[in-house]
Amino acid sequence: MKKHIIIIFLLFFTLNLQAQDNLRFYIDKALINNLQLNAERKNFESAKQSKNISRSEFLPSITLSGDQTSTTSTNRTNQSGVSLADSNTDSESKKISVEQKIFSGFKGLNTFKKSELETQKADLFLKKVKQQTILDTATSYFDLIFKTKNEKFNLLNVNLFESQVDSDSARLQKGEITLTDLAQSESSLAGAKANLIKAKTELLSSKTNFERVTNEKTPDTNNLSEEVSLILPNTLQGSLEIANSKNIDLLISNLDYEIASKELKIEKARLSPSASVNYSKSENNDFSSTSDKTDQETVKATITWPLLKGGENISSIKRSLYNKQRYKLIQQDTKNKINTEIYNAWSKYQSSKSVLEATRAQLKASEIANEGITLEYNSGNTRTTLELIQSRSLLLDSRIDYARSERDFIVSQFELAKKLGSLSIKYIK
Repeated sequence: MKKHIIIIFLLFFTLNLQAQDNLRFYIDKALINNLQLNAERKNFESAKQSKNISRSEFLPSITLSGDQTSTTSTNRTNQSGVSLADSNTDSESKKISVEQKIFSGFKGLNTFKKSELETQKADLFLKKVKQQTILDTATSYFDLIFKTKNEKFNLLNVNLFESQVDSDSARLQKGEITLTDLAQSESSLAGAKANLIKAKTELLSSKTNFERVTNEKTPDTNNLSEEVSLILPNTLQGSLEIANSKNIDLLISNLDYEIASKELKIEKARLSPSASVNYSKSENNDFSSTSDKTDQETVKATITWPLLKGGENISSIKRSLYNKQRYKLIQQDTKNKINTEIYNAWSKYQSSKSVLEATRAQLKASEIANEGITLEYNSGNTRTTLELIQSRSLLLDSRIDYARSERDFIVSQFELAKKLGSLSIKYIK
């Protein structure tokens, strides 16, 4: 029974580790922990409250007021020297007032619509930061994998050259190689150790960046899963079509133009007449000797029409008009920029795919060549120490280039998806 429990526990623990060693796990963590993202969430909530505030323009305003007064007067004598009694005066008043705006030249309506657009804009900024967080997490994740491989390849290279130096020292004593050959091997070993130190430093930097992005401790980098796929369009034209409807920067630019249009309407509305209705009811009580009580109800309709304000309103309208025209130009410029960025991102994605295939073929050829040269060198054939060193250096470069091209190919997919505006956790498999 105990054996079965232990097996089940180990199985669960293993599955849990596997779940934590994939990209989706760390993206989920980053989407929860990222400070900038959480700040944008607060900004979105603030924008929603601004929308609620603008809605209050359509609702009545109610005011309740009241006061109570107590006055005591004391007169000791009059002008004839006759003593007078003290006098007390107490009074209170209560008033309730209700005001309802009837018409404001559509200022309230356009203010409300503007707040709706600003809420949508805040939501888009939130989505933009989410997509950037996903991209940053994916980039740091696969950079971590690449830097881990880079360290491993350089460590393997050091071990190979250490073995070669030991072997060449023995062969020198037998007279099979020269002192120059041994010096070449020792020099290559020193260079390999320097490259290993550099690789370790780069890996440490990559770990630091990963922890900054995800706010999670770096896992065992040897167990990170490289399996990931994104849903992407098959053509450049398809990419452009998606971007024109989903790209965040373009959508924000469209909203900026619409907001500027509403601001212009709001400024024009300030020159229009406005109407409101006010109802008030008051009660005044005098608790002096007369005990007077007065009740009053008032209904008032008010119409105001601003005719002249020193030219301020006209200038405000012109300013809003120029601002609207400005955002129209920005909108057009943003669309052009997005098309260029999509083209560049698509080209990078396609070229990184070609580079990946080329480096894979290069690595295979380097492995075959190095294996043959190593066998020939160890058998005392015609291969020189320099040829062996060059072969191993080429193999190391091929391994690193291939690992780098793997990272670049995957990251290019995430970059393209972000430019499209479709980078979401649900599209990552």
